Amino acid sequence: MVKKLFSYLILPLVIIGLVYLIVESVMQPVRFNEQKEYREGVAIQRLKDLRTLQEAYKTETGHFTSSIDSLKNFYNTGDIRVVLQIGSNDDSLAVVNTDRLKRRNPRITPQQMYELYLKGEHLVFSIENDIPVRDTLFNSRPDFCVDSLAFIPFCGDSIIMESTVKKVSGVDVPLFEASMPYRALLKGLDNQLRINLDAEREDTGRYPGLKVGSVTAPNNNAGNWE
Repeated sequence: MVKKLFSYLILPLVIIGLVYLIVESVMQPVRFNEQKEYREGVAIQRLKDLRTLQEAYKTETGHFTSSIDSLKNFYNTGDIRVVLQIGSNDDSLAVVNTDRLKRRNPRITPQQMYELYLKGEHLVFSIENDIPVRDTLFNSRPDFCVDSLAFIPFCGDSIIMESTVKKVSGVDVPLFEASMPYRALLKGLDNQLRINLDAEREDTGRYPGLKVGSVTAPNNNAGNWE
């Protein structure tokens, strides 16, 4: 009786349990990598947005910032100078006409030249306008939220951001970096797999997470995923 019970009930349950453990051991890293890739996609977009805003901030101020609040204030209240090119410098007739016009009226403004251009004058010039940052950057992204830039997605921890100015070949070069360590970005996923990932990255001399820019050496504000 005991032998039959073992053969028909206990043994199948043991086999099912072993199969489950084997399948789970295979699927656990698969699910981890799927979630990792998904979270990285969201995080990379956020770091790209930070880079875009930092570069616009530097264009207007001459330096980067380590303060998210400064970036948010710049986005909400700052302006970007936009240069609109009218005509082409390769158009010799437009260049001649423009030179002649400026000789006749040295104080003519770009706006006055634009009015003449609209009336059919063949000219080449540029107009500079100050446009609110929020009307220029990310205006095609209805889901963009500047307040979210302060946080690492999926965990709520603050993004790590630094800025500095370094001498490179005798020239002051503004630098910045923003980073999201995996220990925060992948919070809630399998911790041992995350520890293994960190160790693998560190063993190969790579940052254990996502990072854009660098405060140690110029890298054209590249992301470590690029």
